[in-house]
Amino acid sequence: MGDRCCQAKASELSKLKKQQAKMLWAVLSINIVMFAIEFGAGIRADSLSLTGDSLDMLGDALVYASSLYVINKSVKAQAGAAFLKGSIMFLLAIAVFARATYQLFMSASPEVSTMGIVGVVALLANLLCLLLLTRHRNDNLNMSSVWLCSRNDIIANTSVLVAAALVSLTHSLLPDLAVGLLLAFIFARSAGKVLSQSWREMQQV
Repeated sequence: MGDRCCQAKASELSKLKKQQAKMLWAVLSINIVMFAIEFGAGIRADSLSLTGDSLDMLGDALVYASSLYVINKSVKAQAGAAFLKGSIMFLLAIAVFARATYQLFMSASPEVSTMGIVGVVALLANLLCLLLLTRHRNDNLNMSSVWLCSRNDIIANTSVLVAAALVSLTHSLLPDLAVGLLLAFIFARSAGKVLSQSWREMQQV
């Protein structure tokens, strides 16, 4: 009886991991495509918010790739991957802040139409990712940290659209810079949360 119970649990766990892997491959592909689109559009449109959001997409792609790597590994390995995710998010915060400083000195006004169109596409893509991830958000630390990254994407995308509207109304680059700095703050805060959680778990294992 005990052996059958263990076998059933092992089968359920294997099925769950396969579902997680399938979902992670889907969101990984979406984020790689959107990184390429947003990064190119952000550079062409001189938009800090689009460029920052594209870096977020790249960071998430790395996050999903690391999550796929540890999906069948130990809790300690998963905690280590979560720590890596937090580190990536923190580095992205620094990168966005550096870009904001550069943009301020260049004083180039962003292209509003590009910001709006690409921002909407990115928002729809990330809503799809969040929908796919929500089902597995409470499976373990690995999946909850992935879900947190995806939730931040929604915030970032909405901020880009707000920036586009404000730039259009004010004819100033300041809203775009402000959103870039807001993204840096969000990345840094989330990074701190993920780093602290993963560090505690690594110490407990």
